Amino acid sequence: MKNITLEQAAEFLWEHDRYLILMHKSPDGDAVGSGYALCMALRSIGKKADTLCGDPIPGIYGYFTELVPNEGFEPEFIISVDLASSSLLSGKASEYRDSVDLCIDHHCSNTGYAKYGYVDGKVSSCAEIIKYLLDEMKIEINKDIANAVFTGICTDTGCFKYSSVSPDTHRTAADLLEKGADSGYICYMMFDNKSKSKISLEKMVLDTLEFYCEDRIAFVAVTAEMLQKSGAQECDLDGIPSIPRQIEGVKIGITMKEKPGGEYRFSVRASEDVDASEICGHFGGGGHRAAAGCSIHKPMEAAKSEMLAVCRKILGDNV
Repeated sequence: MKNITLEQAAEFLWEHDRYLILMHKSPDGDAVGSGYALCMALRSIGKKADTLCGDPIPGIYGYFTELVPNEGFEPEFIISVDLASSSLLSGKASEYRDSVDLCIDHHCSNTGYAKYGYVDGKVSSCAEIIKYLLDEMKIEINKDIANAVFTGICTDTGCFKYSSVSPDTHRTAADLLEKGADSGYICYMMFDNKSKSKISLEKMVLDTLEFYCEDRIAFVAVTAEMLQKSGAQECDLDGIPSIPRQIEGVKIGITMKEKPGGEYRFSVRASEDVDASEICGHFGGGGHRAAAGCSIHKPMEAAKSEMLAVCRKILGDNV
């Protein structure tokens, strides 16, 4: 991948047309906010742009996603947002794994799968980069675009409480508010609004809580049976990985989610002296120092044991 500047990324987007914007599987607020904000912005300057994700977009983001129906056309250029590795594409999006023209990302673990890439691992979120990119392109940010970008920033920073938040992040958020972003509604929907099914799921998750390594590791599991019994949807899983890390004294919080086809998805949250991306990197995953993810295709107990073994080793190296 050829690394380019923000100015060069802006020039690329101005020079070309007919874009398809890819988002990773199990899309979170940053992926969805970044993808749809860029799509709306490109359409606002007369470009043709669509979004594509292999998994359904959670309805919780409907306040901006429903405004951007796909137009359906043959794309000429493929863009990815918030995508550290092309292996994180699923469904129809996976057909473009080897043909991404421009990658816009903030993961230090980015594998360099695209032809061109603008990757800044020091920025809080991909959505924050999208804001800088739109400013560089001198595209007017309306309320809908502002809502999408603000959603990406606030979800990937844990409502502005992660160490990745910089003074520039707050200045960016303030500018988005001036452009109409509904911060109160967005933060309520992302962090405080919970369905009965989600509360039921969280209760089941807490029943699986286990501690290891002198209570420095907290582990919880989300199984397919739990999802079925609670009636919870995929979007109800948002926020659950934070639960084990919130416990006093815990340095590594692990959430194991059962996925179809014998896959177990691990979400790791870590304290400042532990690198979550290093842990997940052992299994081909990645992310950030404070939060990362990976998948293990093995039986449940084997997958769990392998993850715990790596975490124990990491803590042993830091004691």
